[in-house]
Amino acid sequence: MPDQPRRDAGLGGTAVNLAPPITCDADVAEGAAWLAEREPRFAMALAQTGPLPLRLRPPGFAGLLDIIVGQQVSVASARAIYARLVTAGLDHPANVLRSGDDGLRAAGLSRPKARYVLALAERDFDFDALHCLSDDDAIAALIAMPGIGPWTAQVYVMFCLGRRDVFPSGDLALQEAARGLFDLPARPTPKDLSAMAAAWSPWRSVAARLLFAYYRVLKQKEGLS
Repeated sequence: MPDQPRRDAGLGGTAVNLAPPITCDADVAEGAAWLAEREPRFAMALAQTGPLPLRLRPPGFAGLLDIIVGQQVSVASARAIYARLVTAGLDHPANVLRSGDDGLRAAGLSRPKARYVLALAERDFDFDALHCLSDDDAIAALIAMPGIGPWTAQVYVMFCLGRRDVFPSGDLALQEAARGLFDLPARPTPKDLSAMAAAWSPWRSVAARLLFAYYRVLKQKEGLS
């Protein structure tokens, strides 16, 4: 499939040709097969994890809200809070602005997260323009907003834009999974893990999916020990 040419974007950035995004299970399977062929430990991990999940989320305000909710809380807590936000209609910026801090806090958001979500709703951010930017430029545009750090921006670009070659090396689960899979003496630093992941390009987003899945395998083994 040919690269997708970049259209004119409203957030700045340099002109690039974008690789086709991940849109379906077959794309993830293609990346997983590529990784397994080049790295025997990935092949070993895939034998334990089975097919990797697509994990795509809708782009836009609701998708970024979902990721913000999931910062530094358990998966179960994040799902419960996000469900309350959706039920209250607070996955739409206009409703967030009408509800204000009190409504967001009542749904379970911490005070800082409520502040970030309000700032995001007030900003009227051009999410559509991100589709035209390079990975680095899209991440930089997101990080420019209050409360959006590298991890949140990278996860958005991976799972909401479907980019295939992004790797959030600051994620603790990825670091622990890499430590276990590659028999490292200690959890790798974000810098060290980023250097390791360079060899997994152009499918680093699938490598991240694989390591997320392998992390769950490791946790289950710990639970049984």
